[in-house]
Amino acid sequence: MESSTVASARRTRVSDKKYARQGGSGSRFANLVGESVPMRAVKRLLEKIAASAAPTVLLLGESGTGKGLIAQEIHRHGARAHRPFQSIHCSTLPETLLESELFGHEPGAFTDARQRKPGLVEMAAGGTVFLDEIGEISQALQVKLLQFLEERVFKRLGGTDEIQLDVRIIAATNRDLEQAVQEKAFRADLYYRLTVLPVRLPPLRERQGDLPLLVDHFISLCNRQFGKRVAGIGRDALARLEAHDWPGNVRELKNVVERATLLSEGERLTADDVLTLPAQQPPPPAYTLPPEGIDLRHLERDLVRQALQRTGGNRTHAARLLGLSRHQLRYRLEKLDEPAGAQPFFPK
Repeated sequence: MESSTVASARRTRVSDKKYARQGGSGSRFANLVGESVPMRAVKRLLEKIAASAAPTVLLLGESGTGKGLIAQEIHRHGARAHRPFQSIHCSTLPETLLESELFGHEPGAFTDARQRKPGLVEMAAGGTVFLDEIGEISQALQVKLLQFLEERVFKRLGGTDEIQLDVRIIAATNRDLEQAVQEKAFRADLYYRLTVLPVRLPPLRERQGDLPLLVDHFISLCNRQFGKRVAGIGRDALARLEAHDWPGNVRELKNVVERATLLSEGERLTADDVLTLPAQQPPPPAYTLPPEGIDLRHLERDLVRQALQRTGGNRTHAARLLGLSRHQLRYRLEKLDEPAGAQPFFPK
């Protein structure tokens, strides 16, 4: 086991700090930056969820929309706030190691497992476990997670004793789990268990009016952290930021403002300070259906083959090129492969 990798993966995301803001609405979540209609609706829903005894919550949204932040806020405002908060990114570890990190292991469970180790679930007893990118876990681990969610009982890896305890599970994903269920890459029963209380986080491009509030907040953070004295942002610079589509959402905005604040030599951020922001590019032309039509199955096979060839057969990287999870790619490989007895079309 690589201790540094494990420690990084299991560490509570202290870097994902709360977006503090003075004033605002009377919501208990008023410290979440944003007063747009979508954010007000999210805050109202979070209030109800945090106050409830709901053992499972699912956060849905694009990358960079603040799912880790929201998970911490739900924990902080609920009855479990005095108990531990543990988090893990499910796509950073292989299946066996991820199971060990979640549920612990007994001596001899795998190579280098020399002593008993409790998992995050045990360490968060009475508190909250945040499972980021839940859509990336394997089918085998999905079964074990479902069993735990239904019975609140688990076994350490390599163990025989059943352990029962109470934790709140907050899962998050930027994947379309409903589509993954249809493609048999995600278990339907686990999907329905997770979606009892779903929270959809709006992308930044839908949060009308929130961008200036976020910019001011991030400037203030940078001033305190790096000893800068930037008073705000100029009109031209703000217009440039507002014209951007923000595919990376709030995380991308934070990085841009931080970089601009660090490099700024004036009292306010100018358009020159944010010139590193990529200019908006027109969308690529849509695929045009030829007059004679196409064989959609053949096109899909060709794209999958190109992705695998470009990545040297690495399915994880090929899936990323196609905008799929590794499980979704595996489903397509099984669906598109040659009939039994034929030479395999795709690398194994």
